[in-house]
Amino acid sequence: MTGRSTQNEKAASRIRLSEIFTSIEGEGIFFGTKTMFVRLAGCPLKCHWCDTTYAIPMDSGDEHSIEDVKGMIAKDLQKNTFKVNFTGGEPLVQHEAVIELAKFVKEKKVKTYLESACYDSARFAKVLPYIDICKIEFKMSDAKAVDAKHQANLIKSEMECLKMAVSAGKKPYVKIVVTNSTDIEEFSGLVKKIFTEAGAKNIAGFIIQPSYKIDEPVLDRLFAFYDAVYPLYDQVRVVPQLHKIIGAR
Repeated sequence: MTGRSTQNEKAASRIRLSEIFTSIEGEGIFFGTKTMFVRLAGCPLKCHWCDTTYAIPMDSGDEHSIEDVKGMIAKDLQKNTFKVNFTGGEPLVQHEAVIELAKFVKEKKVKTYLESACYDSARFAKVLPYIDICKIEFKMSDAKAVDAKHQANLIKSEMECLKMAVSAGKKPYVKIVVTNSTDIEEFSGLVKKIFTEAGAKNIAGFIIQPSYKIDEPVLDRLFAFYDAVYPLYDQVRVVPQLHKIIGAR
């Protein structure tokens, strides 16, 4: 137990960080808000349309102490910042560090936001109490985030995270990235399961995000995805990555 405890303490005191910057949020239901992005390094998933490939390797970025990163956040946090977005990479890889940083941000009276693929529900459960805004992103099989034999387990973990967030009263929102190759039957089946297990009244929004410059879906495909959600949830929105349109990071 002592060895494991020491290992956990070390994980919580160090962090591999890709970058920290402030920009305009370009995705999800909070697009347009001034946001500080704390991008953690390392991701076990392999989404073929990923636009932050530089943060995927586990040894990417630079290692810092948690105290040093707290200092970076405090120094760079701009007035009127709506939220601090813990993103990646995949922030759940370093969930102990996220917890410590989220505690610090909440002390600054700024909202905390987790940008995660929710691939590990046990880690998500530990981080959840310190997160104000929860986005649950479901990965379709054409994303190739994992190989085919692990796809069902990934969806299962994401669904567990959604139900946890609902039970915690977080009122999460759902995001799904779609491409022109996304299977509409697979998408429709997932949508029905989401609203059966979570309930429409417990969800703050449903975002269909078209892939950008990689197998981009045509308009008729976007209509098909939208029409699969609308009968169950009329607040569904198709929202592209707006920060790329305005030239922001």
